[in-house]
Amino acid sequence: MEIKGTALLDKKTKNLIKRLKPGHIAVIDHQDIDEVAARGLIEKKVKAVVNCAPSISGKYPNIGPLLLVQNGIILVDEAPKKLFEVLNEGDCLTVKEGALYRNGEFLGQGTILTEEQIKVKMEATKENLGDIMLAFIENTLNYAQKETGLILGQYPPPPVKTDFRGRQALIVVRGHNYQEDLKTIRLYINEVKPVLIGVDGGADALREAGYCPDIIIGDMDSVSDETLKCGAEIIVHAYPNGEAPGLARLRDLGLTAQIYPAPGTSEDIAMLLAYEKGAELIVAVGTHSNLFDFLEKGRKGMGSTFLVRLLVGSKLVDAKGVNKLYKSRLKAKYLVQLIIAALIPVLIILAVSPVTRNLFKVLVIQFKLLFGI
Repeated sequence: MEIKGTALLDKKTKNLIKRLKPGHIAVIDHQDIDEVAARGLIEKKVKAVVNCAPSISGKYPNIGPLLLVQNGIILVDEAPKKLFEVLNEGDCLTVKEGALYRNGEFLGQGTILTEEQIKVKMEATKENLGDIMLAFIENTLNYAQKETGLILGQYPPPPVKTDFRGRQALIVVRGHNYQEDLKTIRLYINEVKPVLIGVDGGADALREAGYCPDIIIGDMDSVSDETLKCGAEIIVHAYPNGEAPGLARLRDLGLTAQIYPAPGTSEDIAMLLAYEKGAELIVAVGTHSNLFDFLEKGRKGMGSTFLVRLLVGSKLVDAKGVNKLYKSRLKAKYLVQLIIAALIPVLIILAVSPVTRNLFKVLVIQFKLLFGI
């Protein structure tokens, strides 16, 4: 099989996805392609993905490669890393049986992964799960001991203009099935009108769903410039020592922001912010909370998340996967009953109205005259 397309390159898949168009060939350096990255590539309708790293390293059964192949995308695995040196953005790239060419020039060889090969690799990774889980638990406990300051008041959130008192808060992260979950809770958002907090790319997710975030929080590495300029309050997640690399980007855009120095993840401190500012309830969409979520993020433990969820647990509702909980179907008999119920008051009004009675009498007279009755 031979395919041709315009090559776009980036070692950060989430950055590349923003630039991709249908028919492009994505050149990435992404070990263990995760589900969120795969779905982003699928949505962009790329022809092929050329990965300069192992798409499945064997650490855990990541589902990203399988999703790509099942959606008809050619996946070239472990292509040479020199592609990032010799290939230019916009070059015409040809993929033929895993071999890579530019205008007839051979650039290197990769391996095309089939669905069957991917499933075999995924099955083999299950043998490692026991050791991985033990190491993950140990790291989680170690990190939790070091990060207890998160829940002991050592890292207070910065002041914000948004008033949380008497309101609920919705925290959106670009995690698994975040789009479907947002659609499912649309009625909740429209009726309750919670404080909308977008964690990095989660702010873009809110805007894609038709909402404007009240607060954007994170290290500013995956949220678009357009969303940053939407008027929301911006909080940059900084290292505990106060260093905030994401602040430079905001200054270049002419935007101001608060700094939140704290350990842990940006979604952790988003929950802390809502909790400390008095939110009545915290609803989370797309957040990372289990072993595979954190392995996909490249983290070896979840100490901060464990601690924060212990603190805010009484107020936290995790809406992750809520779209799969229940899907109602409107049955025909219910529709008929609804129509009949709606017609009853209309018929009653028509029956008691003098104008309607006189109109009915005129119609009866015309009917009698027409048929000579």
